Amino acid sequence: MPIPSDLRSRKRLATRQAISNAATRLFFVHGFDRVTVDEIAAAANVGRMTVFNHFPRKEDMFFDREEEGRELLRAALRQRDPMVAPSETLRRLMHRLVLEDSPYVTFSAAGQGFIATVEGSDTLKARARAIRDELAQVVAQALTDCTGRDAHDPLAHLAASLLLATWSVALIEAHRAFRRHGDAQQARASFLSLVDQGHGGLKAALAGTPYA
Repeated sequence: MPIPSDLRSRKRLATRQAISNAATRLFFVHGFDRVTVDEIAAAANVGRMTVFNHFPRKEDMFFDREEEGRELLRAALRQRDPMVAPSETLRRLMHRLVLEDSPYVTFSAAGQGFIATVEGSDTLKARARAIRDELAQVVAQALTDCTGRDAHDPLAHLAASLLLATWSVALIEAHRAFRRHGDAQQARASFLSLVDQGHGGLKAALAGTPYA
């Protein structure tokens, strides 16, 4: 996220990050559903209301990069080379994130803790599905914005749904690969291979449209 220039905003961002870090540590150790907001507030050395000022829902402390991820996708399409199709722009973005070791596509022991925490909570699983659906809407809107198409273009929504399905499967399978072998390079290769295959299918499905 962009670093605010004024002191008050920097302090607010630091407090938010401290709360999220404290919450995540507790979630990893005890499980999401067993941790209370009061315990998080105590661990972060802030008041209960301060926690809610930064995070309306407990699950927002766990998925604290959600808005950052949305803006990453919007920016990629907003700044794309007009000679490169939107779907190709997003495929290249996935490759760049892997190259940069982005936290969105890092496959590690810590990442296994994240996945295990999600798998152990129905609340987090439901929120993860909701985030996926919300991201599909963001991508559909960004696709129509960057191509000048109608915001309700069903092909944009088809493209977005296929993209999110591809990325979801690629992430899950890459984390499973790391769980089996403990090899981050192999997990990254699995992720990119599935991304490329999925994008190939999307390109074929949307041939002749401005999205592919």
